[in-house]
Amino acid sequence: MSNKLYEYFLKPVSIAQKKYEALRAFFFEKKSAEEVAERFDYKLSAFYSLTRDFRRFLKKADINNDMFFLTNKLGRKEKDSEGNIKGLIISLRKKYLSVPDIKAIVDSQGYKTSEKYIYHVLKREGFDRLPRRAKQDKEIRDSSGIIKAPESAALLYISEEFSTLNSIGILCLLPYIRRYGIDEAIEKSQYPETSSINKLASILGFIALKLSNIRRYSADDLWCMDRGLGLFAGLNVLPKSAWFSSYSSRITREMNLSFLRSMHSIWKKHGLLSDTMNLDFTAIPYWGDDSHLENNWSGKRSKALASILAVLGQDPDSGIIDYSDTTIRHEDQGEVVLEFLDFYREGKTKGKGEDLKYLVFDSKFTPYENLRKLEEREIKFITIRRRGKNIVDKLDRIPKENWKKIRVMNADGKGRELKIYEEEVLIKDYGKPIRQIAITGHGREKPALIITNDKKISQEEVVRKYCRRWIIEKGISEQIEFFHLNRVSSSMVIKVDFDLTMTVLAHNLYRLLAMNLHGYTHNTSLSLYEKFLYNSGEVEIRDDKILVKMKKKRNLPALLSEMEKFKDLRFPWMDNKRLIFSGASTT
Repeated sequence: MSNKLYEYFLKPVSIAQKKYEALRAFFFEKKSAEEVAERFDYKLSAFYSLTRDFRRFLKKADINNDMFFLTNKLGRKEKDSEGNIKGLIISLRKKYLSVPDIKAIVDSQGYKTSEKYIYHVLKREGFDRLPRRAKQDKEIRDSSGIIKAPESAALLYISEEFSTLNSIGILCLLPYIRRYGIDEAIEKSQYPETSSINKLASILGFIALKLSNIRRYSADDLWCMDRGLGLFAGLNVLPKSAWFSSYSSRITREMNLSFLRSMHSIWKKHGLLSDTMNLDFTAIPYWGDDSHLENNWSGKRSKALASILAVLGQDPDSGIIDYSDTTIRHEDQGEVVLEFLDFYREGKTKGKGEDLKYLVFDSKFTPYENLRKLEEREIKFITIRRRGKNIVDKLDRIPKENWKKIRVMNADGKGRELKIYEEEVLIKDYGKPIRQIAITGHGREKPALIITNDKKISQEEVVRKYCRRWIIEKGISEQIEFFHLNRVSSSMVIKVDFDLTMTVLAHNLYRLLAMNLHGYTHNTSLSLYEKFLYNSGEVEIRDDKILVKMKKKRNLPALLSEMEKFKDLRFPWMDNKRLIFSGASTT
């Protein structure tokens, strides 16, 4: 046993002990440098370097520090020795932010902590728990003096964990982007990219803001630090508002139109476009310098105001919006229907392999002479005839027994009884007799006059097709409310045509989600967002997958069941990893 004890000091195993014993023999036992170097197997020059470094260390060292011996402190290692995390937590709580919000922002700053730690810091500092608040109250935050957001950059996908604010749910739409090949369409588009942010990340950044119901782009103190939004676009965080404005300024109408054509091919390939397309105008209000704008009627405000006139084309069965344009002026308003037909039929031989049969629009969408052009292009149309006093008086003189009762089924399976009277009429600008169906019992004082060039379709189907045109009006109202098209005066200056194109894609992603959630097909984007996607949680990046842990919510099981079928889907732009969705262990 004594030999082992002797050898422990004479032949040390660890490098630190070897240095200590060699320096002790030289300085304390007064052995020569040659003797010490030989005993402990050092080169003489290396040992002299060791003595030099030791002298320097003693000059600079704190009395509490030692080069060889460490004093173990009892208890957990201090996480915030300099007080940076604590100061950040306190400053954020003074902005009336909740613990999960603080956790997400702290994560974005590169600090690693837990919600429990944040809670205890706030408790020690005397902060009370925030009162229970409505969703609207939670979104009203003081953004003055908030911390600076980190610079946006491509995500490296190294192993890490972080929290998100309320955007973790939009990650559930990434599988649809991959499954339908939308990511490939973006990559092949004419949209620009920057040296630091590629094309796909740029477009997905815009889509992330649209999907997550960001009301004011200029308030970038929170969404610019949300790691969840950044992950959606393949970035650490989204860029600041100035970047979005600069990027948008490089977009042209031809780029948007080309992208819409590629989207059109995707919708057709997956059978999401029926034989009917509903077309309608909408006025997008603008609150800046309106000297270059025309006055357009706004149904939402029941008055004409300086605005941008836009057109949308929507499939009545799937709800997919296939076409949009904001470059319309009053003088070419009537030609929009023909422009849409050219868009739909581009690259096709006339009358060959064409699925589109019906265009449905209101009375002021296009002049009567263009109806004849549609017929010459072998397109059926269903629209409303403008009612003059003489026409209404003539309908009033029709005997009641000549009116026929029909029942029209609604999309929800409920029917409605209407009275109709059919005849052929001659419209001067159309140039030939046309089928006209007058309708009463539809909730309006005066009869509605539906005209169509299809003489074979049943009366019930004509009425039903036109009534479903109101779906697009509902869709337009939803675009304005949920996707905030009436906030184009935000300090983030985005070209309206590009903004609408991104809105259309975001809307269609919500439609794809709705189609796959049984019982929620007819829900609006706002309802889908609040029921399923408005949620927070944790993200964990691993070697071959990304774990998305969403907090408990009433409709979460239905969403997780839908996401289960995408568990083997890989995402090339996310380092070819899989997205695995699950419920978190906390509420």
